[in-house]
Amino acid sequence: MLWTSLGTLFCIAAAFVLDSYSFESGVWAWGTDPIKNLLIPLIIAPPLLFYLTRQQRDLAIAHHELMTLAATDSLTQCLNRRAFMAIVSEHLARLSEVDQPASGALLLIDIDHFKRINDTFGHDRGDLALVEVAKAVRETVRDVDTVARVGGEEFAVFLPRATRENTEAVSERIRARISQTQVGSASRPAQLSASIGATMISPAASFSDLYVLADRSLYAAKRAGRNRVRFSSELGDGELALN
Repeated sequence: MLWTSLGTLFCIAAAFVLDSYSFESGVWAWGTDPIKNLLIPLIIAPPLLFYLTRQQRDLAIAHHELMTLAATDSLTQCLNRRAFMAIVSEHLARLSEVDQPASGALLLIDIDHFKRINDTFGHDRGDLALVEVAKAVRETVRDVDTVARVGGEEFAVFLPRATRENTEAVSERIRARISQTQVGSASRPAQLSASIGATMISPAASFSDLYVLADRSLYAAKRAGRNRVRFSSELGDGELALN
């Protein structure tokens, strides 16, 4: 409101100056009719201010749209890896600045046998599988959680302020929800499943630390037969299966 008022006054003043200037004599003059000297700026200034404000608003919208496109995976409408990493790293930085226990978790989700889906049904169905998995994950997590596509068929979820019990429950719900999803065709349906690696946030851990732990747990889930969750709770080699 303040800037709008200042902008209006500036435009009125600018219009008044232009209206008072004589291009013939090269001097400013009040004129013989002071009312016109005030009336003309008041007529000119509001439309000019409206135009400038509209241009500024359009630029702000365009900038926001560009930032959104730069941070979003175009196929699944999830965040991309770079944006996801920035959000998690910022959260970790804030935690390091306050004297309170770290909380939250990172999940890595990988669609099982994704190459087989592409080879059997084509890349269109493979893309549909990615979209459906993204939808399943978003519908399962909370509004405050962050979902991203961080690789070809790999997704990540950041659960801020989640406890160990919360993380176990959410991980299992995501796994179960994906396992209920089908792609393919009516005559040749393909049941989807996903393996999930989970880790809790640890004190002084960086995004890379958490990603390594979650990735290690993810591959443990793959080795154990897929369509399951493996959990790593601290910076070490320990991994715990979730039943």
